[in-house]
Amino acid sequence: MMDISMNLVIVGVTCLVSWLAFNNPRLAERLILWPPAIDRGKQYDRLVTHGFIHADWMHLLFNMVTLWSFGGVMERFYTQYIGAIGYVAFYLSAIVVAILPTYMRHRHDPSYRSLGASGAVSAVLFAYILLDPWSGIYLFLIPIPIPAFLFAALYVGYSIWMDKRGGDNVNHSAHLYGAAYGLMFTLIMEPRAAAVFVQKLANPTFG
Repeated sequence: MMDISMNLVIVGVTCLVSWLAFNNPRLAERLILWPPAIDRGKQYDRLVTHGFIHADWMHLLFNMVTLWSFGGVMERFYTQYIGAIGYVAFYLSAIVVAILPTYMRHRHDPSYRSLGASGAVSAVLFAYILLDPWSGIYLFLIPIPIPAFLFAALYVGYSIWMDKRGGDNVNHSAHLYGAAYGLMFTLIMEPRAAAVFVQKLANPTFG
């Protein structure tokens, strides 16, 4: 019997739901994170469903390519401890954890909306970086990869700066909380990962 990659299932479901939402504004409006609907309407499912719709094709492509690139490795890692379904639970919980601070900050703001899988994808990506800090990661359209740990430092610094600056309609806070959750969850699963990370960092193997 052929094993099914739950990471690919997540990618496929996200692409399907996002495509449906692109063509159905009413569906997108029902799934998007809109704090008053959660606070007053008790539609708590929005804390998860917003992670399966995206603003446009580029937003969807960027998140799903990243998830496809690194999620398979993390699925195999987590499966050792909590099974393939556990990986799905990690991903779904990352969507919620990444958005909770934003929701609490805007829970009474009827003009606020948020969507996208970026928080959960950040959780997967940073968990991967913890396990393999010297792997190569491509930054945007630059054809030369940079060490994963350096990418992480630049990503965190940029996200903090942009979160304080604001004005670009990107939820950088969710990226940061998602990244932190990915690291925390991985260390709970395997506490020795911290020592291994330091050891690998001290012994460069890039390239």
